[in-house]
Amino acid sequence: MQPANFATSENTVMTLLTRRAPRLIFCRCSSSLKRPVLDIKSIIARKDEYRDSINKRKLPQSYVQNLEDIVERRNHEVELAKQIDSLRHERSIMGEAMKKEKSPQIKESLIELKSQLKYLEEQHKELSSEILDKAEGLPNLIDPTIAESEAEIVQFINCESEKDAVSIKPATTFDHREIAENLSIVDFQSAAKVSGSSWYYLIGDGALLEQALVQYGLKKARQYGYRMVTPPSIVKNEFVHACGFKPNDQNNEKQIYGIEGGNLSLTGTAEIPLGAIHSGTDFENGQKFPIKYVGVSRAYRAEAGARGKDTKGLYRVHEFTKVELFHFTTPEYAKQELEDLRQLQTEIIEELGLMSKMIKMPADDLGAPALMKYDCEAWMPGRGNWGELTSSSNCGDYQARRLGIRYRNSDNKLQFVHTLNGTCMAVPRVIVAIIEQFYDEATNTIKIPPVLQEYMDGKDAI
Repeated sequence: MQPANFATSENTVMTLLTRRAPRLIFCRCSSSLKRPVLDIKSIIARKDEYRDSINKRKLPQSYVQNLEDIVERRNHEVELAKQIDSLRHERSIMGEAMKKEKSPQIKESLIELKSQLKYLEEQHKELSSEILDKAEGLPNLIDPTIAESEAEIVQFINCESEKDAVSIKPATTFDHREIAENLSIVDFQSAAKVSGSSWYYLIGDGALLEQALVQYGLKKARQYGYRMVTPPSIVKNEFVHACGFKPNDQNNEKQIYGIEGGNLSLTGTAEIPLGAIHSGTDFENGQKFPIKYVGVSRAYRAEAGARGKDTKGLYRVHEFTKVELFHFTTPEYAKQELEDLRQLQTEIIEELGLMSKMIKMPADDLGAPALMKYDCEAWMPGRGNWGELTSSSNCGDYQARRLGIRYRNSDNKLQFVHTLNGTCMAVPRVIVAIIEQFYDEATNTIKIPPVLQEYMDGKDAI
């Protein structure tokens, strides 16, 4: 099979251009993030499903213990609540008796009862807080179609199989780093001197290629009805936590750059500020869903090069440009919207001409918020392996419960929205794939995909 021809943006259905982002109906908003509203009764009722989610994700057994602790503490909480109700009823009776008879004995008993009641109420409050803390740390449930450990290839893009991609562009001994440095479009040495390992300078056409990918990605997203946002790259730690990100991974390696002396962190993805934009919000009747945002930002990852993987080059770096997609929607549409996200990502990769595969990820590769996730991986001959370009996840109401985002359903009752997120363009990864798939050793040039050429001063090669 010959390499797939580059698709062109002219093939995009033009009706997409007429799509408009839904108008926001401004609503009651809270200025500070409150404690999450979690359905403890549902968690207990679905305890076996949560245990299954923990085990399939291969999380530590401490998560299972937390689940058991929730059940035990909940039973104690219910008993305390009954005692409190009984004492309140007794207090009410004594209060009425005091109105009729100013008895020192009744007064003394009432004082003692109030003291007991205060103690039990404090115990109940503390117990409720402990339950919420443990419940907040549980992962989401898992979509029943997800395998435990085996990834499922659902589609090949610009090739027919893994073997086909390798035969078209065999693994090589020189990678994107060697090619890019030879063409003077990336400078790792100067960046190492200035910033340290896993940083880089994009130079000349390398910098231009980054901007081309950003502009192309934003254009595609706008055609699909996304509203553009330039989000902040620094957020309060509570929003990092609410979106399901943790400062350290399971190996206790640092993942997030915290800002010393403040309750702030650098974001590893625009998913966090985009998700937080409507925190503490109740959307009123008439709000149309989905609300779809596309945001471009710098992303900061403290774990780049961890455990000796991909420590050189652009594949795993501390700072990079990323275009992110984010949806706020209602439960009945979330599943289809994940497929819509996947379709947009597929179209982008297809038009770039990159030989790739779309994968439904197994349970042990899901982050805590995700109940289902797709990854798109491109063949990277220089790495001699496939590498992730995009990801898209359906998070259900996991993030919305922690961010306090609700809407009014058809019964006019407040219900939590569902959220989805996906990569539109992880720039360095795509640059790696473009360099390694489109490098021509004979001419020492990199072919520029036609859809990018209008943003590259009309150049067809680097």
